[in-house]
Amino acid sequence: MIVLPQQKMDALLARHSLVESELASGLAPDAYVKLSREFAELSPVVESIKAYRKTDKDIADLTALVEDSGTDSEMRKLADAERHELQKHKENLAHKIRLALLPKDATDDHNAILEIRAGTGGDEASLFAGDLFRMYERYAAKQGWKTEILSLNEGTKGGFKEIVAEVSGRGVFAKLKFESGVHRVQRVPDTEASGRIHTSAATVAVLPEVEDVDIQINDADLKIDTMRAGGAGGQHVNKTESAIRITHIPSGIVVAVQEERSQHKNRAKAMTMLRAKLYDQQRSKLDAERAAERRGQVGSGDRSERIRTYNFPQGRVTDHRINLTLYKLPQVMEGEALDEVINALVTEHQAELLAAEGAA
Repeated sequence: MIVLPQQKMDALLARHSLVESELASGLAPDAYVKLSREFAELSPVVESIKAYRKTDKDIADLTALVEDSGTDSEMRKLADAERHELQKHKENLAHKIRLALLPKDATDDHNAILEIRAGTGGDEASLFAGDLFRMYERYAAKQGWKTEILSLNEGTKGGFKEIVAEVSGRGVFAKLKFESGVHRVQRVPDTEASGRIHTSAATVAVLPEVEDVDIQINDADLKIDTMRAGGAGGQHVNKTESAIRITHIPSGIVVAVQEERSQHKNRAKAMTMLRAKLYDQQRSKLDAERAAERRGQVGSGDRSERIRTYNFPQGRVTDHRINLTLYKLPQVMEGEALDEVINALVTEHQAELLAAEGAA
């Protein structure tokens, strides 16, 4: 039987009621947007809490009916059967509430910086990096998210040696954070005459996008270079130095953006990338310090870890962290079945948190 924290549930109900009344009081637009988001996040768990408590009361009423000596046997039988059904419903609601009350990553609701780099495998690795980017782009579109390229370095035969994009929308980092790591592909390249299967790889890094308040950057620590944008772009490319490269001297982190014609816009995007990288560096350091306590690998984001294999001849995708294999490779690459993999990873992560909470 699941025991729920009643005080915490009371606090959530009270907060939900307060937010609801504040939303009806005529707020400034910024405050209204912020509270609307909180109200939307609180509503599902509040509905579950109300349903749980109503079910609990209904079970108590049925128990009283069953135990009343004045209740005829037929009525007692019906009441007892209904009580058993409600008991199952109550346990399901309790599990749902317990998951909703698990501590969340502070950056789960943030936008994300998605970096994909070709690894071992030459041109084939660049092509695979391109395939992965398109997979995430399609997946993001299906979630109602927006993808914007920040920088790219194209491969000699297509795809990308490196591509960096911003993915924005509700709960982006919560889902994409499990994608960090080495992705391996096994397939016959178009250039392979003998039909031999080649193995190549690409590395994915997903960083939460953070605000100025999350990470402080001293202007004196920055070296900012402007340069002409490379690649396609016609006459504009040759005339203006709109591309920006920022070096954070203390950490040695370098970011570059050349996608916009405006130097100002490129600088703003470069600073967004730099904040994300510095924040990720701090998080990684803390995670390393806590490594002895952390047995689970699902949410580790270790970018040296081989996390998934895409086997084209067999049409399968295998996520090695949770031993999940789907024979839906085309649907995964189209971004359609990727949700099945990501949802399985989220469920496993929740199970680890519940186990850790139980052990504590």
